Amino acid sequence: MRFLKYAAAATLMATAPLAAAQQLSIATGGTGGTYYPLGGGLAEMIGKHIEGYEAVAEVTGASVENMGLVWRGDSDMALALADTVHQAYNGTGDFEGRQLENIRALASVYPNAVQIVTLADSGIESLADLEGKTISVGAPGSGTELNARAVLEANGITYDDIDPRRLNFNETADAIRDGDIAAGFWSVGPPTSSIMNLATTRDIRLVGLTDEEVANAREESPVFARYSLREGLYEGMDEAVQTLGIPNVLAVSSEMDEELAYQITKMLFERTDELIDIHPAANDTTVEFSIESTPIAFHPGALRYYEEVGAEIADHQRP
Repeated sequence: MRFLKYAAAATLMATAPLAAAQQLSIATGGTGGTYYPLGGGLAEMIGKHIEGYEAVAEVTGASVENMGLVWRGDSDMALALADTVHQAYNGTGDFEGRQLENIRALASVYPNAVQIVTLADSGIESLADLEGKTISVGAPGSGTELNARAVLEANGITYDDIDPRRLNFNETADAIRDGDIAAGFWSVGPPTSSIMNLATTRDIRLVGLTDEEVANAREESPVFARYSLREGLYEGMDEAVQTLGIPNVLAVSSEMDEELAYQITKMLFERTDELIDIHPAANDTTVEFSIESTPIAFHPGALRYYEEVGAEIADHQRP
């Protein structure tokens, strides 16, 4: 609580206490990914810059779970992969028969990268080499699992062809380190702490995708884009690796107050440097990236900001 300078103000405060700030919940993911630190940074910024509000980042099972949390009103905001958001909004895929019509976007914040990690001496050098192996496909209800399944199935590999384990990022890294699994999928903004920590204790390999595998996956899921993991991203990574990128969307309910949605969107793009200080993934947080990447309708408050800055809104981005 701020200490007021003036006696008159202090007297007023004594007779009429300031109303408690309204607390917002931000659904993120596991602590080993990018959602949690980025959500924590966003929560800190809301408390600092948006009068009357505080926010807290919540650990969750990530994208699929997060959509349900926002839909039910258990969370005010959520970070989720674009393909998950698109499925929830349209009632397809994992959301077949339960369209979440109240889901809206404030922005696409940064792209995830599908990262397939194994030990350098595992003998796994390609997607096809995963067949017959024990593989972590991501936490239950996570966007990572949706992405892993899409990449595998688009290239002729089903769960029947592998021994799938549903582990979160930290569990996946530990299981690779201990030799309990052969490889694991991450769909997260690079670099991510769980892979960085693994690379400090074991020699790892990032498994790349061929042009054909990328094309097959993009045909399966239009929100995929070609993406390159840069040389030196992780310790021992001496060349770039081709993979896929997927935008991450900051989603809210259509019932969020319009002025609040406007203020959060404005803060996100006009104070991005504060978010970059939390995680380098926010270097991609721009109006241009958001407009190019967001696959569903924006919240009216977010639309107001985009129109103010002269962005061209696509028809599918209007409610």
